[in-house]
Amino acid sequence: MQEVVRRMHQNKKPPFSMNRFTGMLMVGYSWGQMMMLAVPPDEFWGLNLRYLNYLIPFVSALGVWTVGNIGREQGTFKWPLIAAYAAYPIRFYVYDETVWFTLMVLASALAFDTYSKEWRRTPQNRNLIKRIAILGLCAALYVSLWCSYLYFHGTITDSEGDEVPIYEALHHFFTSPWWLDVKQCLLDTYQYAQHHGWYEVWKQIIDLSDPHGEQNAYKVLGVGPDATQQEITSTWRRLSRENHPDKVKDDMQRRAAQERFMEIQQAYEILSNSKHRRNRRNKKDNSEPTANVQREM
Repeated sequence: MQEVVRRMHQNKKPPFSMNRFTGMLMVGYSWGQMMMLAVPPDEFWGLNLRYLNYLIPFVSALGVWTVGNIGREQGTFKWPLIAAYAAYPIRFYVYDETVWFTLMVLASALAFDTYSKEWRRTPQNRNLIKRIAILGLCAALYVSLWCSYLYFHGTITDSEGDEVPIYEALHHFFTSPWWLDVKQCLLDTYQYAQHHGWYEVWKQIIDLSDPHGEQNAYKVLGVGPDATQQEITSTWRRLSRENHPDKVKDDMQRRAAQERFMEIQQAYEILSNSKHRRNRRNKKDNSEPTANVQREM
């Protein structure tokens, strides 16, 4: 603090700093470039959004001003903004983007360093909620610019090597049969939940996810959920004899036979361990039609 006070007494305004000046150029240039890339090149919903290019000087000056207000130095936004808009018409005479962009950001940084920069003599506001709100807003703007750039300028490559703009791909995606099927599935799930409740939907999801592995075990053994334990045992013995690795002489085929044999044993073990739960479920399923008939009578 003593060093800061000494520098404030020696210099009416903060002295020139190459590090800070370079930072203003880099941030102002990158933010301006991001704004320029986020502008749609064509009409969008019948609107010509190319006029948003006039926000490029504003965003570049904002980057210069942000770096200029770090730490013990501060400055107003007016002068870098005026300088950026004053230098912006150079783009209509110099078609090299790098040249006119650099000149615009350089003019904004020089204007801030010459006319706006001053010492920060009062402590910054350390309100945590305000800082989080500002940071969240800045992050949202930053992400929105990237999303706009990817949407209007990005491309994806299909299986044949052709490039398709992302906005066209998204438009066709929402009319694709796959999305329409998914959309209908979601709609059916919502309607089912309205009649039976979300808890029943959750139970259906758990059952379909096959947490006990029973559905896969039925598929491996080739039996149905209503099969008795005797039928499952009989099928397991038959498949075990047919797929026993000792019957295969070729090494490659023997390895595949071993995997198939182990899969059969695991499926039988799963269904044997769950036979009591399966019996209860089958009894419940068999009793429901009887109860329905009695209710109708």
